[in-house]
Amino acid sequence: MAALAASMAACGSMASARPAPQSDPLVVAAPAGTVRGRAEGDIRAFKGIPYAAPPVGEGRWRPPVPLAPWTGVRNAAQFGPACIQPTPGPPHIYSQDLGATSEDCLTLNIWSQTSAQAAPVIVWIHGGSLVAGSSKERLYDGARLASEGVVVVSINYRLGVLGYLAHPDLSAESPAALSGNYGIMDQIQALTWVQQNIAAFGGDPANVTIAGESAGGLSVIYLMTSPYARGLFARAIVQSGYMISTPELKQARFGMPSAEEAGATLTRRLQLPSLRAMRATDPQVLTDQAAMAGFLPFGTVDGMILPGQMVDVFDQGRQAPVPVLAGFNSGEIRSLRMLAPPVPGSAADYERVIRDRYGDMADDYLRLYPSSDMAESILAATRDALYGWTSERLVRSQTALGQAGYLYLFDHGYPAADAAGLHAFHASELPYMFGNPDRTPPRWPRVPDTAEEVALSDTMLDYWISFARDGRPQLQDSAWPAYGTEGHFMTFDGGARPGVGLFPGMFDLHEQSMCRRRMAGNAPWNWNVGLMSPKLAEGPGGCSR
Repeated sequence: MAALAASMAACGSMASARPAPQSDPLVVAAPAGTVRGRAEGDIRAFKGIPYAAPPVGEGRWRPPVPLAPWTGVRNAAQFGPACIQPTPGPPHIYSQDLGATSEDCLTLNIWSQTSAQAAPVIVWIHGGSLVAGSSKERLYDGARLASEGVVVVSINYRLGVLGYLAHPDLSAESPAALSGNYGIMDQIQALTWVQQNIAAFGGDPANVTIAGESAGGLSVIYLMTSPYARGLFARAIVQSGYMISTPELKQARFGMPSAEEAGATLTRRLQLPSLRAMRATDPQVLTDQAAMAGFLPFGTVDGMILPGQMVDVFDQGRQAPVPVLAGFNSGEIRSLRMLAPPVPGSAADYERVIRDRYGDMADDYLRLYPSSDMAESILAATRDALYGWTSERLVRSQTALGQAGYLYLFDHGYPAADAAGLHAFHASELPYMFGNPDRTPPRWPRVPDTAEEVALSDTMLDYWISFARDGRPQLQDSAWPAYGTEGHFMTFDGGARPGVGLFPGMFDLHEQSMCRRRMAGNAPWNWNVGLMSPKLAEGPGGCSR
């Protein structure tokens, strides 16, 4: 990362010039500088700690720059601002007030026990489609996990156009001739900060697990493919991640323009003729205008930060050789219906389109997603192509690499969610694995305060902590076998039930679909599945069946 930074900065603020007594457990002298946290029950919380210089002014669209150590004692009792994100539109299930936002947002938060020493570390990467979200969301409070003996870190990273814009002029000014991926580089810089500082907070830098859900899960996969993140983590947790096709920096491929071309098109639409004009634009205005213009933030395959398409890196065995825990929710698309096509007027119409798009694969498709219940089939197909296939591909790939892979399906419902048609919806596992069922967003179906819900939360929390501790999610009374050659998985549906062979035929169908698109080179593999699928080539064409 240092080779990519244009300059080094020595900046930081201090809340007090007087040295604090080191006997105070809320004061930690780390290599980055001394911070004063706050007590939250039996846990120490340190919030809003900067891990890089503010990416503002000329720092916009540049790699993160490490901070020089500050002097004095920095107040770390309050969260830093969320990163700039689009002005909220109509409310939805995930809506919440994140408070202040700023372009100066590269901060992290730490929860740990006072007595923690060489404890396992979980670094949480928030979701939000790489567009929205924040490390300070109530749902991500790390106190409950920390109470079980881990050190929890949550991080902010640049979002939207500020975090993922690639552009020919940005590449031209870069010493590495690259642009884009600033949000990913932020995550790498945060992990570097953790390596250098977490021991002071009681964590073990050699035992770091990166974890994330949705776009956070995508970020974990990006980090698993990036050589610049190698050695910064020992394990990975991917919840509802998606191994989609990714724009390439210079070349149009898979039905997508190059990332530079997409960036140039955006700045022309916004009438920003130069880097000076781009950097002078108000960050909130720029973010809102880019979102309205249809800019979609993704990582960029640049041959360096992201060396290749994720599927290629994993197929070649070039990903991080670490154990992985990965899974998805049975009702992912129930709260993400914009990803699914409308239900056709008849079963005959449904089958006609599927046979036209899938050809020799149509029988397999219709066996998994029959026309007898088109609405449910559409939801399931979209879910599986994005989240189910990705989860199983991850554990298969790590198994082939000689690492353990653990697969799960979250299929738990509760009265308020089920009554709203949201059984096991996208992200609904988070209150359970964080142990925060009472800290959900205001429009979230209320999780009941019952012994059964607490028991499920305790079980999931214990599995996640066990995996972070030694790479094996094992409890004394409920073994979770590795995926292995038999296809083991765990279902969480009010309890924890091991099984073998999740959704038989699901992985093979979507792997074949992805492979044919990759071979043809003219269509992405993401949520354009089923009725929205491009017409696939007949026969395997180099893809095994």
